[in-house]
Amino acid sequence: MRKEYDFTDSVRNPYAKHFRKQVTLRLGTDVIAYFKALALETGVPYQNLINLYLRDCVHSGKKLALKWAS
Repeated sequence: MRKEYDFTDSVRNPYAKHFRKQVTLRLGTDVIAYFKALALETGVPYQNLINLYLRDCVHSGKKLALKWAS
């Protein structure tokens, strides 16, 4: 291993900005409990499970069917 490395010609990863972005969401306690229980079963962190579920919704084109009571 070298004592020093020369990074003068290095280039930033152009895809790095597309990885993840931190956001704040207000989720129901029942939703969080559901995903935390699922996390215990699968061994996958609950935030990753929520992300995987939302990604699946995006790829499959799922849309909510909301009906407002008048």
